Order: sequence, then structure tokens, then C-alpha cells
Amino acid sequence: MPDKACCNARLGRILLASAAAAALAGCGSLDGASRRVANAITPYKIDIVQGNFVSREQVQALQPGMSRQQVRETLGTPLMTSVFHADRWEYVFTIKRPSAEMESRKLTVFFHGDTLARYEGDEMPSETEFVATLGSHKGKPKVPSLEATEAQLARYPARKAEAPAPAATPVPSEPAPSRYPPLESSSR
Repeated sequence: MPDKACCNARLGRILLASAAAAALAGCGSLDGASRRVANAITPYKIDIVQGNFVSREQVQALQPGMSRQQVRETLGTPLMTSVFHADRWEYVFTIKRPSAEMESRKLTVFFHGDTLARYEGDEMPSETEFVATLGSHKGKPKVPSLEATEAQLARYPARKAEAPAPAATPVPSEPAPSRYPPLESSSR
């Protein structure tokens, strides 16, 4: 008899292991199905832009000897200024797209007193290059055809030409006053 109990226990363990394997296999296929559904229903993810975009054209407009105000008018307000380093301004720009790594550009402008001494930083894209990258990761929407066939047009009867409405005779309005009363009372 002990052999029969041992076989039943062994059979029970085999059935339990088989059930566990089947459950895990089911979870795997469920996970794949849920991924497909999640990929079909994905929320819209935006590009995250932070900082000051400085174009190549703006950097080329910088000339040594420019005043701080001229630099501010050319590049915009600096992202970072420091009390401890009053002789330099930092222009930092980052863009994070959902499907790409974060892109970062930095330009540092150095002053001697109130005049521009020098600048250094990353290679900046031109305005047209930057604008071209903004919509490049999105798919082009398909434009529907806006032409109707004769059969489609025949489904809708043509409207009868309506007689033009008689022109309304304008009602003469009161003439505008040539002088207006004062805005404030003169009883001060």
C-alpha cells in the first residue's frame, strides 16, 4: 500500500507542476495580449522643451564689444545668471522627445565690465534645421480625397435658384455729434 500512496503523491506533484506551468504560460500570453492592447491605445506624449533656444544665426550676430543690453536683445534673457559670476550668462536649452534621448545645448557668454568679451558653447542648429526636427517624429496624416463622382453627386438634388431678396432701404440714422462732452466734470 505505501507504494500506491507514493505514486498518488508523485502524481499530485506532477499535476500541480503542470497546472503551475500552464498558469505561467497563460500569463505570458495574457501579457502579450495586454501589450498589444496598450500599444494600440497609447496616450499622446509631448515634446518637453525647457530653456532658451539659441540659433546659429543669433550666435553669429554676437560681436565682441556689444553691451549687455544688445546681447539680451540678440539672444533673449539668459537662463542662468549668478551673483558670484556676474561676468557670465548661461543659455541652456533641452528638449526631451518620447522616442529619443534628451538633447541639450549650452552657450556661455562672458563679459568684461558691461561689454561682451567672448562666448563659447555647443554647435547650435540653424532656425530652419531646428524647426524641421520639431515635427519629424510624427507620422504624416493621410489627406482624404475631396472629389465626388457623378453617381455620388446624383444622390443629392440640385437646389432651386432662390430669387434674390429685395435690397432693404437703409434707415437714416441720427448724425454723429461733432463735439463730445468732456470726460471729467469741471466742478473741481
